[in-house]
Amino acid sequence: MRTLSIAALGAALFIGACGESRDLGEETPVPEAPAETQPDETGEAPAEEAAATPADYSDMANWLCHPGKSEDACSGDRDYTRVQADGTLEVERFEAAENPQIDCFYVYPTISMDMTPNSDLTPGPEEKRVTALQFSSFAETCRLFAPVYRQVTLPHLQTIMRGGEYKADEDLAFDDVKAAWHQYLDTGNDGRGVVLIGHSQGARMVERLLREDISGSAAEDLIVSAMPLGFTIYGDDESGAVGPFELCTTQGQTGCVISYVSFRSDFPPPAESRFGVSDEDGRRALCVNPAELSGDDGALDARLSKAGFFGLENVSFVDDETIETPYAALPGMLSGECVEGDNHTWLSVDVAGDPSDPRTEDIAGDVVAGGEILRDWGLHLIDVNVAMGNLLDIVAAQAETWTAREAANETGD
Repeated sequence: MRTLSIAALGAALFIGACGESRDLGEETPVPEAPAETQPDETGEAPAEEAAATPADYSDMANWLCHPGKSEDACSGDRDYTRVQADGTLEVERFEAAENPQIDCFYVYPTISMDMTPNSDLTPGPEEKRVTALQFSSFAETCRLFAPVYRQVTLPHLQTIMRGGEYKADEDLAFDDVKAAWHQYLDTGNDGRGVVLIGHSQGARMVERLLREDISGSAAEDLIVSAMPLGFTIYGDDESGAVGPFELCTTQGQTGCVISYVSFRSDFPPPAESRFGVSDEDGRRALCVNPAELSGDDGALDARLSKAGFFGLENVSFVDDETIETPYAALPGMLSGECVEGDNHTWLSVDVAGDPSDPRTEDIAGDVVAGGEILRDWGLHLIDVNVAMGNLLDIVAAQAETWTAREAANETGD
């Protein structure tokens, strides 16, 4: 029986070392920046920090995905292969909606390899890759909008981990996201419902957008749902909601929030983990299980990538076979449950690998540094993809609710 072999980097910080998932095998070199942008002895690049000039989102170059672009980061191959327990391979061809009734607006996680504290507005292959990985499949229900933004970069977070000074401007990143959101509202929305999706640093941007900009505005009524994933989110003291947005509790519910952080069932968050930790007032981190909300009774419908989070195509899903599609599903192998520990709340992912069948016994998704799995990060690299099929079904059901309600409002029924 084959186990997975995958090299990984930290998703919300740049660890600077690679290893493998579970059995810790061969190492893969970390991608290096060009020599002219290598950091000096302090860990900082000699280039100037990102300029604070407002980003212009009327310029299509500042969008990774946008209906106004004929080819973008979301237009690649989204087919996937269902790998059954007996090794049978069933290819599922992706079909984008011809006339989607709602939109999806996405903010990507910490991924930029720019050597400055904040990234620039020129997306590298890493921004394009993770956007395709986490967001492109939502085209089966939505028009897709994904702006480039001047996020806090992986190399700068590496510098901080080495004891360097924090020099990034988080407000610059958020101002970009907010500007892109308002450009979308002004020129692209036209009263359509919209789902907000973000992971890690992107989830923080989505939370701020909900609380600081959308709450109390006319756009509040446009929110079909919000999905700040892979980041510790707290509900308000009295309501447990995120501003005016309650937690999603039923399939097809709209105007609600889905949030969680994922950990293996056999490796729950250690005491030092900041993911899913309760705050100083005892508020629990939010956890909505997409495998329950989608009506799948806890079964996670993952869409796992052959290339992984960092584009290293060395993941195998079945003995003596190579899947031809970029993604794979493993029916019946994964399940999820929201769990409360002493000081953490998380989506517990159970992996029911069977050594007697030809499928992989395990999945990749751990953060690895120097050949060791960082248990405090959980399955951060696959927070989104471990439940991708469930999330797609949830958005489809929400779109039906939204569309039916809007049609009823138009006819006065």
